[in-house]
Amino acid sequence: MAAEIKNLKDLQNTEYGLKKLFSDAEDFLPLLGTDYVELYVGNAKQAAHFYKTAFGFQSEAYAGLETGLKDRVSYVIKQDKIKLVLTTPLTKDGPINDHINLHGDAAKVIALWVDDAASAFEETTKRGAKPFLEPTREEDGDGYIIKSGIYTYGETVHMFIERKNYNGIFLPGFTKWESHYNPEPVGLKFIDHIVGNVGWDEMNTWCKFYAEVMGFAQIISFADDDIATDYTALMSKVMSNGNGRIKFPINEPAKGKKKSQIEEYLDFYNGPGVQHLALATDDIVATVSQMRDRGVEFLYVPDTYYDDILERVGDIDEDVEVLKKHGILIDRDEEGYLLQLFTNNILDRPTMFIEVIQRKGAQSFGVGNFKALFEAIERQQARRGTL
Repeated sequence: MAAEIKNLKDLQNTEYGLKKLFSDAEDFLPLLGTDYVELYVGNAKQAAHFYKTAFGFQSEAYAGLETGLKDRVSYVIKQDKIKLVLTTPLTKDGPINDHINLHGDAAKVIALWVDDAASAFEETTKRGAKPFLEPTREEDGDGYIIKSGIYTYGETVHMFIERKNYNGIFLPGFTKWESHYNPEPVGLKFIDHIVGNVGWDEMNTWCKFYAEVMGFAQIISFADDDIATDYTALMSKVMSNGNGRIKFPINEPAKGKKKSQIEEYLDFYNGPGVQHLALATDDIVATVSQMRDRGVEFLYVPDTYYDDILERVGDIDEDVEVLKKHGILIDRDEEGYLLQLFTNNILDRPTMFIEVIQRKGAQSFGVGNFKALFEAIERQQARRGTL
């Protein structure tokens, strides 16, 4: 790869930048978007109820004993362009059970929508990707799909989904999930980015994987002195595909006086995996307000964060007092500003959480908020006795 690019402005000002970001990936691996994220969970029925109630997802599709599946059950929930698949094993042994035993409830599959799943598999595996699933055709009365898959960090999988010849509700074998209980959406629109945590000194290895195997470009890099508090630190690089629709920040721990959030994650997850999903909204105040009313808990941001906020970020459209009430963070880059807030861990293990983000032009990831964010996480770690 070319020299490290610190931000999007630098990227645009380099001959390498736009060519790399908008050409190379499209040469061999055009990605149309995120198709779905599949979580392996201990009880899919109850998990679906939680995500519907707390986050405003709607019932979409179902596969299980009633549809001919004998080893697992899956509930598909949807909100705008976001699809989550919640899968639970129905037998006592097998790879899904093993994954849950080792990692707890966790994101297993990040499915990517492609025009040609066979080509995506061929292009990535010949560049060194470890195969998960060879190109496979699945069909029913609504047509057919082709899917294939490769491993990425830890046991996480990228599934390539080709659905141009399919008109069904979700995938072959699924039926429409009819439910009288569908709480109103909270305004979540699409997946902005998905963050992975990897082990010590593994960040560059996986950034190289995304660059060489999948044609991604590194668009932003954060060193340990960018993302640090008095006690803990981490390093992060953001990889993006050619059209910018898929963005994967990769975090690794860095040395600090105490155990960082990444170390805590690796300890409880037992290895690398997905740390959080960042979900976009057009009105973060309304979204966060509804989520709070439904019982979602967010990281606490002290009032002092807002004392000089306008001096740091400049003029914004929102009322600072309203943002302060909800603990919403603000940051600005060359393109505009963004608003973001992070939930507490949504699982019993301190592993996965959700970010809510609203972009008002900004294309960065809130580096100006990292200190406040990590201090909030450290307060939670101290309560758990893992700092």
